[in-house]
Amino acid sequence: MKKKKILLVDDEIDFKAMLTMRLRANNYDVVTAANGTEALEQVKKEKPDGVLLDIMMPEIDGLAVLKKIREVDQLLPVFMITSFSNEARFAQANALNATGYIVKTSDLKEEVKKIKAIVG
Repeated sequence: MKKKKILLVDDEIDFKAMLTMRLRANNYDVVTAANGTEALEQVKKEKPDGVLLDIMMPEIDGLAVLKKIREVDQLLPVFMITSFSNEARFAQANALNATGYIVKTSDLKEEVKKIKAIVG
């Protein structure tokens, strides 16, 4: 069976490394991007099965990236990653059909369960 491919977009190197390791341990193929520009390139190039997208990034923030992704693919599962609960940003992401949210924590077991439930 072919591994599902996840695009992980985050500008925090340590968090990205930790989540990449956790996803690979759960049999996902992981490609990464450090910013919104790279994320949009990787979506086109890699054709991921799901995207984990940080809301707060330099250059292009996650909401702008989500909007551009939705212009070309309404069904691609996109989970927004956040360190803070921000209802206004959640409302914006919901309006753009975000699949769900992942809160940056030290224990990512629940987050991986959320991804498996949607992406497979």
